[in-house]
Amino acid sequence: MNDKTFIETNGIRLATRIEGDGPLVILVHGFPETAYSWRKQASPLVEAGYRVCIPDVRGYGNSDAPEAVSAYAMEVMTRDFLGLAQALSEVPAVIVGHDWGAPLAWNTARLFPEQFRAVAGLSVPYAPPGDVAPIDLYHKLFTDKGRFFYQVYFQDEGVAEAELEADVEDSLAKFYYAWSGDCPPNGWPNDKAHGDPVLKGLPRPDLPLPWLTQDDLDRYAADFRTSGFRGPLNRYRNQREDHAFLKAHPSNPIIQQPSLFLYGDRDPVLTMFRTPPEDLLPKTLADLRGVHRLPGVGHWTQQEAPEAVNKALIDWLATL
Repeated sequence: MNDKTFIETNGIRLATRIEGDGPLVILVHGFPETAYSWRKQASPLVEAGYRVCIPDVRGYGNSDAPEAVSAYAMEVMTRDFLGLAQALSEVPAVIVGHDWGAPLAWNTARLFPEQFRAVAGLSVPYAPPGDVAPIDLYHKLFTDKGRFFYQVYFQDEGVAEAELEADVEDSLAKFYYAWSGDCPPNGWPNDKAHGDPVLKGLPRPDLPLPWLTQDDLDRYAADFRTSGFRGPLNRYRNQREDHAFLKAHPSNPIIQQPSLFLYGDRDPVLTMFRTPPEDLLPKTLADLRGVHRLPGVGHWTQQEAPEAVNKALIDWLATL
């Protein structure tokens, strides 16, 4: 990854990699990753004629990390990407997100349609807000039955931070492996009790994996030793506020711009959705131009299957 520059947006500074010329494409990472997760997409997109902007999202790496939980609300963070687009391009941008970056990308496109001409998501499909906030649904499905669910565990400030920061490298290695297509079935345990720590039962992988080397892990660990986990975890702590904001917002909850979705068929995230993406997304995305199911791939889509992801993105971009 090339050196990053700091861009001021929405009252903070984001450490951002910018490369290439042409139409702007913003790539938004998820949890627990950084801009480094897009390392295999930058050069192919630049070679295809695009200007690529890859920020460390607020709270991650060397970007600013406000302390307040409310600083990581959807209403706030979507404006970070609006500011990037306004600073870097005079024409509407394309935004692409993975994991938590996907809901951020989907809703940035929904909220600011004049600034974003197209949107793609990896791993997490777009769904407009339902009747209840997701965290309340998770409490009903898991907590009320005495079962562990990681997003519930992440709610109490300081608890998950202490666990994950005790050994950053080990935490990341276990997290990455458990959600990858390389991990055996049940590598992400589904029989834990409410109150168990998130890392309990997660196996430590032998590196290298086909998509993750020790050097890659070292890069991630260095970033999280710099930032800690509070900012990243605060994103999970805004679900009720996000739900209320998006539910009340006057913008069309059906995204109108050209869109694309990619996911791995071994991604545990898809078990959180009752409807398969192929059936859900035509109802929530008005101009859906493709749903790509990647065989043998887990959650870390663009890292585990970079060639397939790059081809799908570049082919889609060419249709815009």
